[in-house]
Amino acid sequence: MIVYDLTCSGGHRFEGWFGSSGDFEDQRVRGLLACPTCGSAEVAKAPMAPAVPAKGNQRQEVLPAQAAPQPMANTPMPPEVQQALAALAKVQAEVLKNSTWVGDRFAEETRKMHYGEREEAPIHGQASLAEAKALIEEGVAVAPLPFPVAPPEKLN
Repeated sequence: MIVYDLTCSGGHRFEGWFGSSGDFEDQRVRGLLACPTCGSAEVAKAPMAPAVPAKGNQRQEVLPAQAAPQPMANTPMPPEVQQALAALAKVQAEVLKNSTWVGDRFAEETRKMHYGEREEAPIHGQASLAEAKALIEEGVAVAPLPFPVAPPEKLN
């Protein structure tokens, strides 16, 4: 895997990951590369500092994972993304109108429906990651909701 710093005709700088240097050139020639900020297809490699590994006999300080800064966008969300998220939120809200909140009993109630111990009905609730993984391993069809849902008693 090769990581290149890239730049567009608008002067935006971003990173691209490629299987090889040939993959970058092939994608550029075929017009498959675009700036994530402005959408320009005029993309080129930007000058970048070489990755020089530390000597094997030098001690490196290891920082905790939470100390590493997380990348954040410094530009507004594109209108297409805003529209897609709004549409997704609207669909989720409509689906939840016809669904019953079961809270932290979600895994238990879903499992009962899967094994025919209770009548099937649309439900939503909370499950830990371990509970969700166990349900999936059992073949129970579950999926996380794209947007957080507050329990009914916590709604205004």
